[in-house]
Amino acid sequence: MSALEAVRSRQSWSKVTELAPGREELLQLVAAAGRVADHSSLRPWRLIELRGADREVLGAAIAKAEGDSSPSSKPLRAPLLIAVVASYRKSEKVPRWEQEAVASGVAHTLSLLLDEAGWGVLWRTGHYTRSKAVAKAHGLGKDEELLGWLYVGGKPAGKRPGRRKAVDARRLLTRLPNPEKASAKADKPSKKSKKKK
Repeated sequence: MSALEAVRSRQSWSKVTELAPGREELLQLVAAAGRVADHSSLRPWRLIELRGADREVLGAAIAKAEGDSSPSSKPLRAPLLIAVVASYRKSEKVPRWEQEAVASGVAHTLSLLLDEAGWGVLWRTGHYTRSKAVAKAHGLGKDEELLGWLYVGGKPAGKRPGRRKAVDARRLLTRLPNPEKASAKADKPSKKSKKKK
């Protein structure tokens, strides 16, 4: 399968089975995903693997963040969760937003690779990703932020992923405004100035 075919066929899977990729397979995919464009090669990201009881720890942290008395069951919806962490580095050249974009790029590329390998993937976020309780559960440092989790599991037999609307590339891929047209618009008197005659 070509990269184009893999991207075209990618879908989010909200329901997955209890199967999940093993650590060795995951390490290979993470190594490949880490090759995203990365200004100054800072590698301003890391991933945290949550399996088994780790997901219950996260459920308790989400409940604490939301003021709920019982643990959240959301982390139990997949056998493997991969926390995506922006791990900011000091840099004169690479601003914080660009480092976060690199971490997001790694997560998206990893989701594509997992999908192509036959796994169902869904990127989940939520306002509690930036809560103290959830950050503490993940052991985040002071220069780190959680961007969300990839929920990973087996693709259920006979199930189809959710539908996605086709992308209107013609509307979304544009060109810079024509400088001549832009300057002509600026030089043209407005309707209000014409009325003042």
